[in-house]
Amino acid sequence: MRHAMIMAGGAGTRLWPLSRKGLPKQLLRFIPRPGGKRGDSKDPTSLLAIAARRIEGIIPLGNRYICTAEQYREAVLDELPGYKDSQVIGEPVARDTVNAIGLTAAILAKNDPEAIFAVLTADHIIEPIDAFRERLDIGFKLVEDDPRRLVTFSIKPTYPATGFGYVERGTPIRGVPGAEKKAFHVARFVEKPDLPRAEAYVRSGEFAWNSGMFVWRASTFLEALEKFKPESHAGLMEIQAAWGKRGAKSTLERVYPTLPKISVDYAVLEPAAKSSASAKSTPKFSVCTVLMDLTWLDVGSWPSYAETIEPDADANRHTGVGRLASHAAKNNLIVNDVKGHTIALLGVDDLIVIHTQDATLIMPRSKAEDLKKLHEKLDERIR
Repeated sequence: MRHAMIMAGGAGTRLWPLSRKGLPKQLLRFIPRPGGKRGDSKDPTSLLAIAARRIEGIIPLGNRYICTAEQYREAVLDELPGYKDSQVIGEPVARDTVNAIGLTAAILAKNDPEAIFAVLTADHIIEPIDAFRERLDIGFKLVEDDPRRLVTFSIKPTYPATGFGYVERGTPIRGVPGAEKKAFHVARFVEKPDLPRAEAYVRSGEFAWNSGMFVWRASTFLEALEKFKPESHAGLMEIQAAWGKRGAKSTLERVYPTLPKISVDYAVLEPAAKSSASAKSTPKFSVCTVLMDLTWLDVGSWPSYAETIEPDADANRHTGVGRLASHAAKNNLIVNDVKGHTIALLGVDDLIVIHTQDATLIMPRSKAEDLKKLHEKLDERIR
């Protein structure tokens, strides 16, 4: 049976000071609603709600799960009416993507040995939705056709990004309805290349961005985890054995923090792809990719968030309940979250100005990726 899990456990430090530990980016209602005017702050929605709507009509409501920090359980349930408490998988601590996915796989495999599940994220704006759903359906069909398949979704690049991982497409996959010219074996993964290599990848037409979204059979993923990251597998099997019984919560809280912190790309996908490529007989795992040639925006920083807001005549992008006054100022992002407060800009370009009740951030757009370093130096009460 088809299932889906949305990963929603990020801290969103590169969207501080709007995103905080108590209310991270995936729960912030700061994205214009689909169909509305970009930058309209009257009725915004959250990235999590947008991600949940994307899988409507393709995954039954009862088969949708959210993996998040346990501390966000109530906030997630408030944001997603209709979801039950059992559909929120709460991590006691963050242990990176391989363990969030592994925990979900362990739970689903115990309840449904035939479970196939999509791993999605609460960071993205993807349009058009119908095209996304079509590609997601192809991913499920690939795994239903061959349970050995580990499917990743890759995004057709629009520029030579150095902050994303890349997937190199190999031979096409045939014989699966709808997969023609959209599904391929993975030749290799490349993590965050330098600019010359990224430019070469884009020119080649054979590389795409790694989206961080996947489809696989729960039991197959656990087999891959046992082979390539046995430490995680052993702990998750202990959690699985206790799941649904008295003491399940205490087992999760005791074991989960001990699991090695590593991404699913490094822990499973890269070694699985290398193992498959070097196999002399039928490989145990087959790593594939479905190309998503659609609009994809990873809302992980202030410059990417700016893309959700319509610019004015001076290319300034302004949102929030406060006011803006500007003169001879261009290409700035202004988020004013304080009603009645005016931000005035004179003769400045390419700035990011974020104003909240208790903190104001001002930085050049070019320094947006360094915000994490500043965040680490902040007092805990303001983080």
